[in-house]
Amino acid sequence: MIPLFKVPMSDEAPAAVAEVVGSGQIGQGAKVAEFEQALAARIGNPRVVTVNSATSGLHLALHMAAGGAGGADPGEGEVLSTPLTMEATNWAILANRLRIRWVDIDPATLNVDLDDLAAKIGPRTRAIMVVHFAGYPVDLDRLAAILDEAESRLGFRPVVIEDCAHAWGAAYRGRPIGTHGNVSVFSFQAIKHLTTGDGGALALPGDELYRRATLLRWFGIDRTADRLRNPPDVPEWGYKFHMTDINASIGLANLAKADDVLARHRDNAAFYDRELAGVPGLELTERAADRLSSFWIYPMKVEDRDGFMKRMDDAGIMASNVHERNDLHTCVRDYRAELPGLDGVARRVVCVPVGWWVTDEQRAFIADTIKAGW
Repeated sequence: MIPLFKVPMSDEAPAAVAEVVGSGQIGQGAKVAEFEQALAARIGNPRVVTVNSATSGLHLALHMAAGGAGGADPGEGEVLSTPLTMEATNWAILANRLRIRWVDIDPATLNVDLDDLAAKIGPRTRAIMVVHFAGYPVDLDRLAAILDEAESRLGFRPVVIEDCAHAWGAAYRGRPIGTHGNVSVFSFQAIKHLTTGDGGALALPGDELYRRATLLRWFGIDRTADRLRNPPDVPEWGYKFHMTDINASIGLANLAKADDVLARHRDNAAFYDRELAGVPGLELTERAADRLSSFWIYPMKVEDRDGFMKRMDDAGIMASNVHERNDLHTCVRDYRAELPGLDGVARRVVCVPVGWWVTDEQRAFIADTIKAGW
């Protein structure tokens, strides 16, 4: 079976972990600081704060954007978000006692429909969550223009949080994701392009958010203070969201190979783009010239998805939609909305293996199997 996901682990990672374990410093220490500096250099944003998961990063970002869980009234504050994503994106909203307001999907990109988003920004909007689905960037310039109009109309500018879980290495108009003036949250979970075993990072647009995030990931306590001679006050309580040196050492080892991993994903995706264009019953997603996708997954829209997936399974090829729509879960039934774009595409989305492990022979076999029909 050709797998849909694999863990990209450097041969140097075990020794790096062993060195940390043997050092006696396994919590948040020098390796975390080194990893943050390396991430900042790679992203092009000096304000990077690591955390123990991207879910924690989203939770922390919303806490800072919306005033914190203790002060948010679930009957008043709402976050505009996409229902086509991993549930973690939206459960972070619920964890902050905020309401979800669903934004429809653009069937061409599988990202949020920016027309629908613009229409739904209102006085109760605390933040806007966008996902770069499959690593394909949202049109961030158009989003900024929508926010300009909303600020003029409402007198305030909702914070934008970019869920970049799929989008390590992606770029919009020549600039890496994480440098466009929003709060950006990356995932280093096991099967991402860059893994720390599990972990995440926030790339922040300003010094004050960077200062707060640095404190709030560890209870709000200033770890640089002399706690014996001058115990630090905690003006704002926080969480136990910090990364460990064990995870950071894995990340540092894998960072050296992440570019090669990313390049292979893109090369395989380009092959599929050429081979699958025009296949009956199959529609590719958008490819705009101003965006560079990371292709963490390779989504397509197919007719008779059940038949397609059975054909792939029979051929020894793993296929999946990867993420179920979030809006139909019982726990969010109070927020249901009319989403015609999502309704039209949700049962058609499917992904085939595109990652660094897929050989030239395997990708040709996958493309030929699809072209033969289902």
